[in-house]
Amino acid sequence: MLDSFGAGEMPDAALFGDEGANTLRSVSASDKFIPRNFTRLGLFNIDSVDCLPGVTSPEGAFGRIAELSKGKDTTTGHWEIAGVISDKPMPTFPGGFPDEVISEFERQTGRGTLVNKPYSGTQVIRDYGEEHLRTGKLIVYTSADSVFQIAANKSVVPLEELYEYCRIARRILTGKYGVGRVIARPFTGSSAEDFERTPERHDFSLEPPRDTMLDFIKRAGLESIAVGKIGDIFAGKGITRGVATCGNTDGMEKTLGIMREDFSGLCFVNLVDFDMLYGHRRDVDGYAAALTEFDTWLDSAFPLLGEDDIMIITADHGCDPAFTKSTDHTREYIPLLVCGKKVRGVNLGTLSGFSDIGKSVCDYLGAENDLPGNSFINKVM
Repeated sequence: MLDSFGAGEMPDAALFGDEGANTLRSVSASDKFIPRNFTRLGLFNIDSVDCLPGVTSPEGAFGRIAELSKGKDTTTGHWEIAGVISDKPMPTFPGGFPDEVISEFERQTGRGTLVNKPYSGTQVIRDYGEEHLRTGKLIVYTSADSVFQIAANKSVVPLEELYEYCRIARRILTGKYGVGRVIARPFTGSSAEDFERTPERHDFSLEPPRDTMLDFIKRAGLESIAVGKIGDIFAGKGITRGVATCGNTDGMEKTLGIMREDFSGLCFVNLVDFDMLYGHRRDVDGYAAALTEFDTWLDSAFPLLGEDDIMIITADHGCDPAFTKSTDHTREYIPLLVCGKKVRGVNLGTLSGFSDIGKSVCDYLGAENDLPGNSFINKVM
């Protein structure tokens, strides 16, 4: 999962304010993007992708998928891939959270709060970090996503205490206030000049409302391994093993370690830096360089694929780093690349519903399921 690597605006992009967004096109304009393996697999043969030339005979199966859920956030995208289609978007709070939420949160934590409005995560600690140090009040903020974020300096609020405050918020934020994620944002430093977020972020998500591909795989007696923030996104549901990561490079290295094991099932990996470090911060060259790092990593991954192994490379939404209307996610198709020793190069066209991925994974693993979507597995083998 290349978090936020969209493949061009969807037909309903205007409803989300995202007309013209195209993450793939934007990063392709950077000289930091060297898509050697991406090109071989067929990324630039996907429908309507014309930013770079394709190849005559792609080595992987390729296509793009439209989102059916009414949203463009991380939780909605991952859930739909795993078989949960969200009929209405998760609640967002562009004007901040209502008094009844904040007052109850302050009562239960015993601490006051600062900010309570949408804010850049790096900017908010620069603007309010010193006041937080003086007063001990928690920095509470949101974004265009369905999130309740709590930033605190580790010298004021120890990490486990911050996590407990997030659990309190998670219990409060249900029903009409049921945001997709409560996020702990610890930071260090003694002044605005040296404040820095740490890699100990932790997400506290809603539990999926129905069984997902992870549950069906686990129920079939297979492994369901979550690398990166996958475990958080699914609130641990359906997961047999969780592997924490500190960024893309660490996530890719730990994935290689799992690929060297002899396991049967699914290894579901999220590489978050594309979204968190480069998409939201509108850093085109940084995003492009991170994609090149992943492309190079594939040179180490491909030889570890066994005879029956399949690798699926995809995304959960867009976050066009050149989009100037906002720093939010963008409503885009997601790319689909399928590779493996028994996978043939075939154009899957434009599919309807991210859940086709979950359906295909379960079908290939022989995990009985009632997921929505259409399996493409027989088309690619």
